[in-house]
Amino acid sequence: MAFCSQCGGEVATGVAFCPKCGQAQTGGQVTQTSHSAGSGMAENVAGLLCYVLGWVTGIIFFLIDKRPFVRFHPAQSIVVFGGLHILNVIIGILFGARVMMGGWGAFGIGAALYSLINLVALILWILLMVKAYQGEKFQVPVAAGIAQSLAGK
Repeated sequence: MAFCSQCGGEVATGVAFCPKCGQAQTGGQVTQTSHSAGSGMAENVAGLLCYVLGWVTGIIFFLIDKRPFVRFHPAQSIVVFGGLHILNVIIGILFGARVMMGGWGAFGIGAALYSLINLVALILWILLMVKAYQGEKFQVPVAAGIAQSLAGK
């Protein structure tokens, strides 16, 4: 088994690119280009699947796939959809408690915020799946920095 000159990861014989960092390998034949030697799944498909069930599939792919392009997408899925899920829970608790204390006026504000967060989540869900399938590393402004640090290099 050979090792990559850039990252030191194991590279199978005859593979033209390192599955860990993507560095071109010398002396090998081009046998695979868009598939990893271990996963059998194209990076863009894996990136799309990271977003399918929000933070749940993000956690699954974060644990099983170590390719840099794919690793960013589950990290971003966890940060974006996990954060929006936590916001919805907090809004539900805060405004639900006010309704229980007899403040029905807060119910309208809570329902509006809850609906707005769900609309943002739907738009981001569709956008991120499309961009990942197109092979783009689309970065959500606030979440991308956190996702980069979570995913590593």
